Amino acid sequence: GRLSNSLLSRFSITALYASMPNILISSSTLPRSGMIETYKSNILRGVTMSSNLENAFSQLKELEGSDQGFGEWFEVDQNRINDFADATIDHQFIHIDPERALAETPFGGTIAHGFLSLSLLVHLTTSLPVEIPKMEGQVMGINYGFEKIRFINPVLAGSRVRAQSIISSVELKEPTAVNITRTITVEIEGENKPALVAEWITRSVFA
Repeated sequence: GRLSNSLLSRFSITALYASMPNILISSSTLPRSGMIETYKSNILRGVTMSSNLENAFSQLKELEGSDQGFGEWFEVDQNRINDFADATIDHQFIHIDPERALAETPFGGTIAHGFLSLSLLVHLTTSLPVEIPKMEGQVMGINYGFEKIRFINPVLAGSRVRAQSIISSVELKEPTAVNITRTITVEIEGENKPALVAEWITRSVFA
């Protein structure tokens, strides 16, 4: 029978990559939606993966699914909440008025902004016991965004929080970058439910 156009396309791209040693090829990545077109576009433009990126991706991929452990506790006090309210122009009473928050809300006092708790991820993850190693040829790291964020439990002023992280995925973003997605859980000391869970993507760019 006649081969379909998609199968012929996949075969031709596989053959091209097999003849180009500077480009990483894997049977697991070829079938992914959109990857063939990316490969084809890069070949036509003469773009190849650097050896630094190839080596880094290979090593980082091995970290997929690993647990980075728990970071150190950090207090979220009223002064920090007030400063965040000023910086973001979000002065809702539940954040900055302890007496009114105690009288009119079920929280028992003022609570941190959800976005304040989220913004602390950078600091909270610096104390994780297992670091993501810096790779040879890495030029910079970029905050790429989030797949999903859920604010689960309010953080009362004066509470302490900490981060726990799992490296959930490592993806190649040709021709110069790797995306690392971590599932971060921010725990509240003495509480059963976490403050938030976020799937955070950072991008490492290589020369």
